[in-house]
Amino acid sequence: MKTVSLQEAQSHLARLVDEASKGDAFVIAKDGRPAVKVVPLPVEEKPVAKRKRRAGFLKGEASLHSDFDSLYAKDIEEMFYGK
Repeated sequence: MKTVSLQEAQSHLARLVDEASKGDAFVIAKDGRPAVKVVPLPVEEKPVAKRKRRAGFLKGEASLHSDFDSLYAKDIEEMFYGK
């Protein structure tokens, strides 16, 4: 397993990550001492499929009051302007 300095890791991070993702793990050393080990993550065999959202699938399941827009209008007006 190769060891790279912190400076080298900063300079060549993209290349090092590409190598690690292919299975070549490496260690980053700080002040000459091993500090971090970079290893590839296991590859998922199948990506998790997102469920498709269907617009309108609850149509008809809920209803609004016929005067929804004017509900509590009087109360709100009293809060702003007083009685």
